Amino acid sequence: MLPRPMSSDRATLNASPRTDFGTRTTRRLRREGKLPGIVYSEGSDAMSFQVESRDARVVLGAGHALFDLQIEGSDPVPVVVKEQQHHPVRGDLQHIDLQKVRLDVAIQAEVPVELEGADDAPGVKQGGVLEHVTREVTVEALPTAIPDSISLDVSDMEINDVRTLEDLTAPEGTELISDDPAELTLVTLSPPRVEEEPETDVDEEPGVVGEEAEGEGEAEAPADDAGGDDSSGEE
Repeated sequence: MLPRPMSSDRATLNASPRTDFGTRTTRRLRREGKLPGIVYSEGSDAMSFQVESRDARVVLGAGHALFDLQIEGSDPVPVVVKEQQHHPVRGDLQHIDLQKVRLDVAIQAEVPVELEGADDAPGVKQGGVLEHVTREVTVEALPTAIPDSISLDVSDMEINDVRTLEDLTAPEGTELISDDPAELTLVTLSPPRVEEEPETDVDEEPGVVGEEAEGEGEAEAPADDAGGDDSSGEE
């Protein structure tokens, strides 16, 4: 349940100003491997920018809660991700919104929860199903104190156990935000899923066939009798 150590040096995302707008221009940018974005700043106008998609994937993929954005011609500023827009089918990143922050003012941010010891959990070894229900939690802290992730040890979970936000330890200098921590489920460990085998009528088929055969024989008998009566009548 210990927080993962935070990196001492912030990553920097280098960008250039964006002055051309419109759907056609945006499509051209993406074809050229660039990602459009915008950075918001309290008390000043938002600024549009563009970055290399590869560079953005590297910084965002590292899971940094806080990093620096340096737009060409300006000093680097500390930012957090405000929103990411992905393609509905392909899933690739289409646009990114950032928020400039002050390092001396606490902010709220979404932080991933990482599970540790899942394979060692007794319930998992017994065939139980471990489900990671809530993958991110809200924390409040100074930007420099927001961790990249928070770890939750589940190595002692038994079948039917549940872990909620109450079981998560907030890193020093941070506060977990929730209206009701006891009601926010993070992880569950359910009993093994037993698949019922479909019922087969293999054993009953001979009996069924026999009954049908008997039924058919009985149905034919009257016809034979009727045939006999007709012949005796002819005689």
